[in-house]
This record gives sequence, C-alpha cells and structure tokens, in this order.
Amino acid sequence: MTTREEALAIVGEHVKNENLVKHMLAVEAAMRFYAEKYGEDVESWGLAGVLHDFDWEIHPSLEHHPQDGAPILRERGVPEDIVQVILSHADHTCVPRDSLMRKALYACDEITGLITAVALVRPSKSIHDVKVRSVKKKWKDKSFAAGTHRDEMERAIDDFGVELGEHIGNVITAMQGIAGDLGLEGVRK
Repeated sequence: MTTREEALAIVGEHVKNENLVKHMLAVEAAMRFYAEKYGEDVESWGLAGVLHDFDWEIHPSLEHHPQDGAPILRERGVPEDIVQVILSHADHTCVPRDSLMRKALYACDEITGLITAVALVRPSKSIHDVKVRSVKKKWKDKSFAAGTHRDEMERAIDDFGVELGEHIGNVITAMQGIAGDLGLEGVRK
C-alpha cells in the first residue's frame, strides 16, 4: 500500500506547477470527504485524488494522460485498484466508472477548479466566503471559467448520485478544510 507521503513524493517528482499540485490536493480533500461520508477507505480514496493528474506535465495530452502514467504508478508500488480508478477519470481510456470511488473521482475532479475560480474572484479570495449559490450563479455564466466542461460535470455528478447543490457544498466544505494548502485562506479583515 502506498502511503500519502509516498504519493506526495511522486507528485513532487513529476509536478512543478503549483496550481496543478493545489488542484490535486483539492481533489484529494473532496475524495477523503466522500470516503468518510460513505464509510469507505479514506486513505485509498485520498491516494486516487492526489495522484490522478500526477503525469499531466509529462503527458499533457489525452493521447498519453493518464494511461502513460499508469506504468509509473505501478512501478512505484501504487495498488492496481488505485491505478484503475485514476484511469477511469478519463473517458478515452474506456475504463468503466463502475464503483463509487471511480464515480467520486470523476465527479470531484473538474468541479474543484470551478470552485477555486469562484473563490479567487471574491474580494477576500477566500474559500471560506464561497457559498453554494455563488458557485451555481457562476455555473450559469458560460464565460466564467470557460475551460470547465459543465455538461461533463453535470453527467459525472448525476452518475455519482448526488444533487448538484449538495455536491458543490460538500466539495466546498472539503476544500475549506485545507484552505491554507490551496492558497485560499484569503485576506481576512
């Protein structure tokens, strides 16, 4: 079993972009939140979250990510079930999202970016000031965080079986728990 420290070492070795690291930490936090909520293994769910994009800088295209990263993870001793969860977060790998953990990773991945963007446009730049209604309002504005795929996120959330507002609230709560690591503590007055 790979530990969180070993996973972070893999991330540190392969990821130099600080925002990508923060994204992976946000997804890890959301995955841990849901594992706890559903009585699942928090550590393995967290590993999938923190490692899911570890190879994006070395394989920055869908022709290679995440499938070309899988052998690296296997070589580093990451359990095959975690590797398969990571592979399932990309449609083009055709690895089915047939478990709660796989569905959770897909549902948590992109939404963390949208929530981060909402936090960064707040005057305080704090995740603590982000509300579900703020994210829903920005969700409707297709020019805001235009790179996020809202249709894909909606399908992922539906497949996960959580209502959109509840999911947004859960992910915000998870991210608030590691606000400092995400650089989203903001400016407090």
